[in-house]
Amino acid sequence: MAANSTPRTNWRTPTLIMLAGALALLLVFGLRSSMGLYLKPMSLDLGWGRETFALAMALQNLLWGVFSPFAAAVAEKWGAGKVVAFGGLLYAGGLWMMSTTADPVSFQISAGLLLGLAQSGGGTSIVMGAVGRALPEEKRSWGMDLVMAAGAAGQFTVVPLGQALLTAYGWSTAFVLLALLALVILLCAPVLKGKSDEAAHLQAGEADFGLGAALKEATAHRGFWLLTAGFFVCGFHVAFIAVHMPAYITDLGLPAGLGAWSLSLIGLFNVIGSYAAGVMGGKRRKKNLLAWLYLLRATTIAVFIAVPASTTSVLLFSVAMGLLWLSTVPLTSGLVGQIFGVRFMGTLFGIVFFSHQIGSFLGVWLGGYLYDRTGSYDGVWYAGIALGIAAAILHWPINDKQVNRLSQAKA
Repeated sequence: MAANSTPRTNWRTPTLIMLAGALALLLVFGLRSSMGLYLKPMSLDLGWGRETFALAMALQNLLWGVFSPFAAAVAEKWGAGKVVAFGGLLYAGGLWMMSTTADPVSFQISAGLLLGLAQSGGGTSIVMGAVGRALPEEKRSWGMDLVMAAGAAGQFTVVPLGQALLTAYGWSTAFVLLALLALVILLCAPVLKGKSDEAAHLQAGEADFGLGAALKEATAHRGFWLLTAGFFVCGFHVAFIAVHMPAYITDLGLPAGLGAWSLSLIGLFNVIGSYAAGVMGGKRRKKNLLAWLYLLRATTIAVFIAVPASTTSVLLFSVAMGLLWLSTVPLTSGLVGQIFGVRFMGTLFGIVFFSHQIGSFLGVWLGGYLYDRTGSYDGVWYAGIALGIAAAILHWPINDKQVNRLSQAKA
């Protein structure tokens, strides 16, 4: 056989794609989770109320959600790598601009607009869609769970780094150094760049199914909207806690360093919770697991604000909330793929994720708004309890069977 006819080996193996996806999510989640550490120092130095910082973080979350479906559609057409690279550059640029901010408008542009766009490019819907399409059906759930759990470790690894940089150099220099860290996301782009080899793992009934038909099918499905509404609550909970928890802890008279410990513990146990949820999702009905997760979140918050505040209560709350933190993501994204297939999973999950980010916007912004007007976060904590109960109720009636197109093709 001639040398030039030797089949080329694709170096982009599923394992390498999983590793690149995990690293991208680790950095995106970790950098995002570090932002709450800077709320109080920046607000005090620049003479802002907490709503100014909170509004920028709220816009960041909202724009992340707005652009996620479009970023996923671009990734599904031209490859995830280009989108991830663009997201990494925007992340670095936004963090650098944050280091020079001196007024609320420039902060809204850098922390809000640029970081929101960056996270849509390197975030969950892009990476999970690429990983899901790269793996055969029998390994898909396991692989996505593993990537999500590894990405969740970003909160445990990057947040302590963010606190150390803040303590050693102040917030401005810390943002410059975090911008350099964000450039590492670019290393993931070549691994995630393609899409042709991913098509080999599509299910029967997906290869010739267009995006327009997929959107029509999903939006006509009642369960899709129930799942979307429930994910709103996840965003409300995690964004409020991630941004306001460090400040809330110091408001209670507890040490400032406890805020970083709290977020780090949430991140550590998030790894365990995310992976465990994914494994359980392969054995139990995902919609029922989601209902229990939201109910447990509501209970955890209720207990936390009812008991006397102490270092112990903060740490126990962080452990419990960490187990429930992003464990909703592999179950929610898994349900989207289970019901509608993986061909346009990134785009469909991007729509569900937009609801999550509307919840994130409200959780973050309301935290700052109500604190500046009442001097307390109590209203947002109570809202989180009520929403957790509502989300649990919404998930029970979801029809989680494959759509007829997929079940008939498989038969």
